[in-house]
Amino acid sequence: MKQKFLDFCLNLIHQAHPEYNQTEIDELNYGLEGFYLTITKMIVIVGLAIFLNCLKETLLLLLLFNILRTTGFGLHASKSWICLLSSSFAFLFGPFVAKILTIPFYTKLILGIIGILLTYAYAPADTEKRPLIKKKKRDLYKFITTISCIVLVSLMLFTKNELISNLILIAIYIEISFIHPWTYKLFHFQYNNYRHYHSPSLEQN
Repeated sequence: MKQKFLDFCLNLIHQAHPEYNQTEIDELNYGLEGFYLTITKMIVIVGLAIFLNCLKETLLLLLLFNILRTTGFGLHASKSWICLLSSSFAFLFGPFVAKILTIPFYTKLILGIIGILLTYAYAPADTEKRPLIKKKKRDLYKFITTISCIVLVSLMLFTKNELISNLILIAIYIEISFIHPWTYKLFHFQYNNYRHYHSPSLEQN
């Protein structure tokens, strides 16, 4: 099914833009594959969330997580079923924990500060398929992700809704788990892939 979707889309793109070279086609294929996997994964997770009666919490957790994920990036599972399994666990178990968790204000403050520091230290984290070669982009993504984390931590500390506060904290640490070098090492993924590109012009732009 996935391959039929990719072939159909790439055929339409080729008809509309026959001038695209193989590198551009490969990039489009990678993006379309990611889009397809995201949509199919979301259908499964949303369906399970409805069944488990935690749809609102799951959608909010996904939104909060993707605020950081969009510029913080992080590792991707090597197989789609592993991605689905890990995502389902995180975004279905997370709301359950958020509902029963009670964390004192100062504990959340400490966890929030640690979260900001870890985000600043390790975001953005690239992958072998998507190395962040350009330094200016890495610096920009780091700045945006850190600011986003600061805003989320502030919201977490000052909101009176305990569930939302807990979901924010969980979202921050899910993203940290995806960008931390220990996680890359645990699953035998290469970290800081941009370092394997030695062109000064690419590095500085």
